[in-house]
Amino acid sequence: MRDNIINFILFQIGWFACVLSAAAQQPGIGVLLASAIIVLHFWRAQYPRNEIMLVLTAMLIGAAWDSLLVTFGWLDYASGTLISGTAPYWIVVMWALFATTLNLSLRWLKQRYILAALLGAVAGPLAYSAGAGLGALQFVNPNHAFTALAIGWAVLTPVLIAASKRLDGYPAARTRELSWI
Repeated sequence: MRDNIINFILFQIGWFACVLSAAAQQPGIGVLLASAIIVLHFWRAQYPRNEIMLVLTAMLIGAAWDSLLVTFGWLDYASGTLISGTAPYWIVVMWALFATTLNLSLRWLKQRYILAALLGAVAGPLAYSAGAGLGALQFVNPNHAFTALAIGWAVLTPVLIAASKRLDGYPAARTRELSWI
């Protein structure tokens, strides 16, 4: 239980660091902090290779998904875009950060794909809306963006939950609490 809380708190810290630094036109700062959290996650895993593969999978999916939203002209990011028409690097790192929650604080979603889809459909757009409110992105076409985000996250959350079942680097989290000491 404690590890799930720590995982959730570290995710929130990384999320805010990425969003606030991107809004301040300094996305590298948030990326460095989020990367440190991700490396710590790998270091603590019983099977780090599984977690690395899960994070890479999430990054590829996230880069493609967010780039699609940019290409369609529904979202515009404040900073961190390396190639025009693609997702900024900091949002891709946030997908990696999200993946670190799948086998810990979001483990309870495994075997609950409908609930994962509903959570994704609501929490995904809310997270982007919060990021927009903090100045890290803007909705160029809000109606299309919110619809796409809800549908996309409703599909991608269960997909990533399924991937986390195969790529579980924290199997002991099912039966005992991990030590962060």
